Amino acid sequence: MAKGLEGKKIVIAGSKIPEDMAEVIERRGGTALVRPLQGLIPANPSEIEQDVRQFMEKDIDWVIFTTGIGYEAIYTAAERLGITEQFVEKLKNAKVACRGYRTNALLKKSGVHPAVSADDGTIANMIDKLRLFDFDGCRVWMQLHGELTAQIHEFIESQPGMKTQAVLPYRYHAPEQETLQTLTEELLQKQVDAVCFTTQVQVNYLFDYAQETGCEAELKEVFENHVLAAAVGKVTADALRSRGIERMLVPQVERMGSMIVEIGRFFE
Repeated sequence: MAKGLEGKKIVIAGSKIPEDMAEVIERRGGTALVRPLQGLIPANPSEIEQDVRQFMEKDIDWVIFTTGIGYEAIYTAAERLGITEQFVEKLKNAKVACRGYRTNALLKKSGVHPAVSADDGTIANMIDKLRLFDFDGCRVWMQLHGELTAQIHEFIESQPGMKTQAVLPYRYHAPEQETLQTLTEELLQKQVDAVCFTTQVQVNYLFDYAQETGCEAELKEVFENHVLAAAVGKVTADALRSRGIERMLVPQVERMGSMIVEIGRFFE
């Protein structure tokens, strides 16, 4: 395997499956530094079970899944309730939309074939496809990210005849102040070579902290000239641009593994 990351320190900003990313980085000769810029708090299992019960009791026209981890949490709740088969059957009888390669793969593994799937793994692409359908009078059961994104909120607002039930199997929470301080110091002292951002939330937490501590201009200069910012996809890249960062790497395939491979090529 081409090394590419020999002697490089790569920061992982995500809270999900960092071990997998760390392993790929280290196989390529680099050092992985896990600096989670967001946390995930799972909802109380009884809350998710209640959401699943309500789903089973209602007539649902559309089901929208935005993350693989969210689908897994809901599927696991159905397992705990002993209604997995009925749950999957109900999904098959509705129109299903999903975002993300992993979400799509998990649905298909359950025997559910989505009517709408984002080609590029983004919420924006999924919503563009959903706009082709008439949602007037439709009941929609929607699993959200750890927060209601502006894009989804705008889509819901643009469909006045749509009846929506939102489900949040997990929520984002702010990173530890110590983590923000450590990473900011490492960046300003140019002690790392790249930062892997996997959500827009991570970008916002880091730059909000830089604003609060008066080092935003210095942080931008570091990213523009010394440390590579890598965004897993278009939405995360847009968040970096909105903070004034233009020098960045975005893999064509929006997956973490692809991002690490592209960083290796960049440094080669």
